[in-house]
Amino acid sequence: MKKYDVLIIGAGIAGLYAAMNLPSSKKVLVVCKDVPWECNSFYAQGGMVTALDEADIPLHVQDTMVAGSFHNNPKAVEIMSRTSIETTENIISMGMEFDKDSAGNILYTKEAAHSSKRIIHAGGDATGRYMHYFMMVQNKHNLQRNTLVYDLLIQNGRCYGVKATVNYKPTTILADNVIIASGGVGSLYQFNTNSRTISADIHGICVEKGIELADMEMMQFHPTVFVKTPYARKLLLTEALRGEGAHIVNDRGERFLFDYDSRGELASRDIVSRAIFDYKRKHKGEEVYLDFSMFDKKLFQKRFPNITQTFNALGYYFPQDKVPVSPAFHYAVGGIKSDINGKIEGMQGLFVIGEAASTGVHGANRLASNSLLEGVVFAKRTVNFILNQTEQVYTVPNFDKDYGNILHKENDKSYKQKLRKIMWDDIGIIRTKEGLHKAKNLIYDMKNRKIGRLLELRLNTASAIVEAALARSDSLGTHYIE
Repeated sequence: MKKYDVLIIGAGIAGLYAAMNLPSSKKVLVVCKDVPWECNSFYAQGGMVTALDEADIPLHVQDTMVAGSFHNNPKAVEIMSRTSIETTENIISMGMEFDKDSAGNILYTKEAAHSSKRIIHAGGDATGRYMHYFMMVQNKHNLQRNTLVYDLLIQNGRCYGVKATVNYKPTTILADNVIIASGGVGSLYQFNTNSRTISADIHGICVEKGIELADMEMMQFHPTVFVKTPYARKLLLTEALRGEGAHIVNDRGERFLFDYDSRGELASRDIVSRAIFDYKRKHKGEEVYLDFSMFDKKLFQKRFPNITQTFNALGYYFPQDKVPVSPAFHYAVGGIKSDINGKIEGMQGLFVIGEAASTGVHGANRLASNSLLEGVVFAKRTVNFILNQTEQVYTVPNFDKDYGNILHKENDKSYKQKLRKIMWDDIGIIRTKEGLHKAKNLIYDMKNRKIGRLLELRLNTASAIVEAALARSDSLGTHYIE
């Protein structure tokens, strides 16, 4: 049985940046469920926020707090913004290349609810993919794929490692420090932009172990997604499109968003998502489109090469064609509660970073492109904390219980689809007390059926979202009660 100094669950940007900052002298293992690029980071289009200079920090903090309905942890926001300058410099100095103009200056873009152009990007609209590849190349530690964690080994306030299937074989992995970087909860929802591996298993384990989840009612929906595909992951159309001038229009070409908010396309995501959802509900059978006709063809294709290529394959020719859009689940604002060093309260040796974590940095709604920044800033802080802590001597207890042979049961698939529909219909963009109670009962009913371990974990997380939504009777940020 192997034992590591640090085990990192997840090979997205948060997990990989943590690995990059751990010295070669440490025995480190990074694990991921599938192939490493099957993660949310890989699909991040828009870019990464960086405060432009000292003077921009209070403005970035303010924009983040306004987007988060002032539900944020101000200290965490301040840390993220202040650290962004050195983190960005560090990544660039290591060789990461962001898009530049012909004179070699880094290009900045603006997205909704930002007061200035402070978002850097790579590969036009493929920032996550470029950063992920860069960090994969930089990683000097062992990276193990096809590793599905189904239990955390916890006893008396200490985490000793995990139980997982490695290439479908139940395996115990021991570690002095476990960093959860497993991402959000995307595939709980019928329409989502997330990688197919993002299914909230680790959140579900935390519910079982009594580890606190925070702000789970705060789930962010992206307003502009192409949902007319047969695959679970729907196609995102980055917010940068609207930041650079694209319009949202109805069948008659009218920009109806101004009826909902004076900022129109540049209102925050929750407002734009609700407006589109509400408009489609009131105008049955009408489509809502993203219109790029104002863009120069060459400039559009240079700035958004991936979107151009992906949609070309579906028969859309940008920028002349407009494309039908709908909101879809995008980002888990809430998550596993941690402090500003990624530490889980009352737990020795267990940390959480990235989208899986809730440091309070996003409040009730994440500001566009703050996610990649959050991932790197708090990954570095967590690693610093681990490297500076005093080593403890302990004996690993015996963990007999194993769920390895009951991960799946025969009816799981149909229950899973049922759950995804409930989450979308009743715990989605617009919620009602009645719908939440209905969802709670349906989830409770499924939990009492003969189900596999993984579905049970999903249902634990779904329960936590419903309970949190029922506990907050007033609308706030992404949580909208009708």
